[in-house]
Amino acid sequence: MKLVEGFRNERMCVVPRPLVDEILARPVTRRLVVTDAGLFPEARNHERFRPSGSPETILLACTAGSGWVELGGVRTGVGSGSVVLIPGGVPHRYASSDSNPWTIWWCHLRGTDAAELVEATGATVERPVLPMHNIERCVALIDEIITALERDLLPARMIGASGIAWQLLTRIALDRALPERGDPLQRAMAYLSERLDSAVKVSELASMVGVSASHLGAMFRTATGGGVLAHHTALRMSRARQLLDTSSLGIAQIAHAVGYQDALYFSRQFHRTHGVSPSEYRAHRKG
Repeated sequence: MKLVEGFRNERMCVVPRPLVDEILARPVTRRLVVTDAGLFPEARNHERFRPSGSPETILLACTAGSGWVELGGVRTGVGSGSVVLIPGGVPHRYASSDSNPWTIWWCHLRGTDAAELVEATGATVERPVLPMHNIERCVALIDEIITALERDLLPARMIGASGIAWQLLTRIALDRALPERGDPLQRAMAYLSERLDSAVKVSELASMVGVSASHLGAMFRTATGGGVLAHHTALRMSRARQLLDTSSLGIAQIAHAVGYQDALYFSRQFHRTHGVSPSEYRAHRKG
């Protein structure tokens, strides 16, 4: 027999729906609102079936055990260290494993920006389960949400919970975008960050990390939105900004420090990136 709820040491907060409607009408919180949040430890016999979907986007973070989620008639396994995202309105079913029941931290979200934030994570109806590099950071944020809602449901607390939920979804997006330590993309990025004082050949870098140049370029475009050299240029320009802000080095010296032997070419690259020359950037008051 599957349980509706009731697990040893569980935590659960449900915001009254009239209050949810009121919060969604406010300018500050209409973009994202936490409607429910909780923790189900070792949730044996836990199952949910919503044939018409839920008004909220559902987020589950599995930290131990296993289970499954079913969307569109396709069942996908859920293991420890993964996050499940189910968009609002999508029929679904999910359940804990009978032999190895999961521990899940979860929250339900509504708001005008919920769909776009979920899209940014890479989760889709066809692929609702996302393996995470660092599930602990997600859990810490859900814990913050639960702790806040356990105290009270004052407007300030609800605003705070909305902010944490926004951070949670963007944290998932960031975790998915950044490479795992030791993989080719991470090693390539680390190499580029250590070679700000010289140019790099994509073919040589690709060979160094064990992939083809085209595959390395594709990985960079997925992770950064641009190619290998574009990422390296961005790193070099970032270092140039630091030197302009924190040192008295001349423009030519800074150009050499970030791998440009021709100060004029460096200035053109800097202007292309920032819209101002290095001298104009340095003269502009900041902070």
